[in-house]
Amino acid sequence: MKDLTVGKEGKQILNFALPMLAGNVFQQLYNVVDSIIIGKVLGKEALAAVGANFPLIFALISFVVGIAIGATVIIAQYFGAKEMDKVKRTIDTLYIFLFFAAIVITTVGILASKFIFTLISLPEDVIGPAVDYFRIYALGFIFFFGFQGTSAVLRGLGDSLTPLYFLIISTLTNIAFDILFVVGFGWGVKGVALATVIAQAGAFFTIVWYLNKFHNFMDFSPL
Repeated sequence: MKDLTVGKEGKQILNFALPMLAGNVFQQLYNVVDSIIIGKVLGKEALAAVGANFPLIFALISFVVGIAIGATVIIAQYFGAKEMDKVKRTIDTLYIFLFFAAIVITTVGILASKFIFTLISLPEDVIGPAVDYFRIYALGFIFFFGFQGTSAVLRGLGDSLTPLYFLIISTLTNIAFDILFVVGFGWGVKGVALATVIAQAGAFFTIVWYLNKFHNFMDFSPL
């Protein structure tokens, strides 16, 4: 926990905001790295399939990040007022909402992905890989949502740096598994999507472990 009311306001705001800015950059690196590896190894059809997913994935990322920012504000207000019961209730509500949102979006996304890509008139040879990529990628939504929720909690407690550390590790993990699955195993776009799911799952479980270990006064357990 970090008391942002102590010290110079400008410096505190800058120190808090810069890790969040860097985090946004690393979040986008997930898709950038996927594109680079696919373009170099798998060719333009596979690259087009993954690229077709970007608008949909970006919309989902924006949705979750927006929820997380709102939660950060509420948690910070209650934490600053030392109302720990309300902090705990806000965290519980956030996780319940994100859990069910992830389940619904994952289910709908998997079932409707082929229809969506057909609707936007993708070439026939691109639709199949695009659907394969999205359906596997969607399995990681629950971990991504959970990671963003936990990051929101830590930021609400005044710690914007720790989520950045976990995001950097997750990005490097994604790169390593991309290379292993695509170059080593030859799994194509499915391997790229699976690498992202594994990296997001690792980030979620480790950041939850951190929150429980160093902020256990909350008696916090995610769904």
